[in-house]
Amino acid sequence: MAARLRIDAVLIQAVIAGALSFAHLHDLAAAAGQDGWKAWAYPISVDLLLVAAWRRLRSDGPSRLAWSWFLIALVASLGANVATAGLLDLNQVPAWLRILVAAWPAIAFMGGTLLAHSPGDRVPDPPAPAAPTPMPEPAAEQAELDASPAPEVEEAPALPAAEPVPSPPTVPAPPVPAALVDHARKVADDHHARTGTRIDVDTLRARLGVPSHLADAIAAQLT
Repeated sequence: MAARLRIDAVLIQAVIAGALSFAHLHDLAAAAGQDGWKAWAYPISVDLLLVAAWRRLRSDGPSRLAWSWFLIALVASLGANVATAGLLDLNQVPAWLRILVAAWPAIAFMGGTLLAHSPGDRVPDPPAPAAPTPMPEPAAEQAELDASPAPEVEEAPALPAAEPVPSPPTVPAPPVPAALVDHARKVADDHHARTGTRIDVDTLRARLGVPSHLADAIAAQLT
């Protein structure tokens, strides 16, 4: 109920304000020499231009065209209200005001035509931020790496051939006395008779009590 009463009060206030403004515009037009039905057409023309400019602002957004004609219609309406408040002698209307009132139909026609058929110049929206560049997929990066030519690797200089290591000089076998050879043969035969195997160099050296190189020379003569 409260909302309904508030809406009705607003509508009543709008009707009263519109009627007073309509009457002031009519009185000013009549005082400027527009008699008969023409005096009643002036307030309709001013109010319609004001409504058309406001509707253009609400539907298409702010634009210089809509704001310009909205201010022109508002000044015409407010000027008529102020002029009829006793600041202007309606019996002696100045010539410049008669000229403005006479030129108003052409002005209102041009404004209404522009508001109805001109696209207007809306305030441009701020540019949208640029979309981030998508990161390449790992597979695509690997494919690009595979497709790129491999860098050339400089060949290392060839190393000089290694010099051959001289072999140690051959040491001639020491001379073995025949008596020692005969004794060694007996030791070897005795070892073979007891063990059934041939005597090795280490055993022969231990039995004879000779150095290694001499034992090797004796074993070579026993074979």
